[in-house]
Amino acid sequence: MGKLSLSQRSGQIAQSEIRVMSVECEKVRGVNLAQGVCDTPVPIEVRQAAERAIEAGHNSYTRLDGVHPLRHQIAGKLREFNRLEHDPEREIVVTAGATGAFYCAALALLNPGDEVILFEPYYGYHLHTIEAVDAVPTFVTLNAPDWNFSADDLERVVSHRTRAIVVNSPANPSGKVFSRKELGLIADFARRHGLFVLTDEIYEYFLYDGLDHISIATLPGMRERTITISGYSKTFSITGWRIGYTASDAHWANAIGYYSDLCYVCAPAPLQHGVAAGIAELDASFYDHLRHDYKQKRDLLCSTLNEVGLTSLPPKGAYYIMADASRLPGDTSKQKAMFLLEKTGVATVPGDAFFHNTVGRNILRFCYAKTDRDLEEACTRLQKLRLAAAV
Repeated sequence: MGKLSLSQRSGQIAQSEIRVMSVECEKVRGVNLAQGVCDTPVPIEVRQAAERAIEAGHNSYTRLDGVHPLRHQIAGKLREFNRLEHDPEREIVVTAGATGAFYCAALALLNPGDEVILFEPYYGYHLHTIEAVDAVPTFVTLNAPDWNFSADDLERVVSHRTRAIVVNSPANPSGKVFSRKELGLIADFARRHGLFVLTDEIYEYFLYDGLDHISIATLPGMRERTITISGYSKTFSITGWRIGYTASDAHWANAIGYYSDLCYVCAPAPLQHGVAAGIAELDASFYDHLRHDYKQKRDLLCSTLNEVGLTSLPPKGAYYIMADASRLPGDTSKQKAMFLLEKTGVATVPGDAFFHNTVGRNILRFCYAKTDRDLEEACTRLQKLRLAAAV
């Protein structure tokens, strides 16, 4: 009898540093600025609609692409906010979160050995999902502080094996918001090389400094090759509900829906109804307040980090801050993150989790999707670094 062992792909996958640091934070009962758990309140319209759906008996399997009200609300939102037209009966698939959407799209579109271009700093789940389907990541490193790139940077990494490029805007962890010009470069590149574009737009409502969200699928010739991925985990503070979606050409949506059914069967039925109600009932003032509230959180944390010597790069979108941790002891970003947790009780994510090389060794990522009370507590704790330096 042969020896039992894990699959070969299992050896390539490690637990996310985001989750690792969250566990370490629990051990010391610290303030978790590591994981984007979004501790802010869930809108009452969303909560009550989910409760009504449970009482009304919406507790069974749904269509593999989601319930009718949610698909049609997503289609309306895509039309009004993203300027995209998608048939809710054929081109929208409700999934188990945006992460589930990305995984199912990867299963549907990528073959073993296909190369996929990632901009780094990247979101670790994008990288590990690509690896999990036996595709091969290649990297374009964005240049701080503006996280820019050039057309030549793209051309240097493309090969005959390249099949797709991933765009995350606004981006986790950098907070970069890709400009129309930059999206145009990517679109031209994708058209010339015949590539899919997997675009993760989960933070599309978290924009600051007067910026607007642009979906790359709206650019000429991009709709048929773009898989637009988003969801409501962040917008409605329901990260545990797992409600995401893809919007794409019907040919791709059919296969994505099949894999969503195979992996997850469906997203939670009553929670789909809750999200549908939220989209329908929450008006522009909700999203305006969201941006205003999170800008204040951003400014408070950036100011505190700068005061204690962890120079920050203010994000243009999303709700994460990357900061220079070179003044902290340790040879790796993990050692620096653990030092910060030990001294202040504030958990962060090591920068090495977002780069394939050593660029991230002096970087830490902070999440500010917290209640005002918890964020203020974290800032008070971080002040211990300034006090220690003064002594």
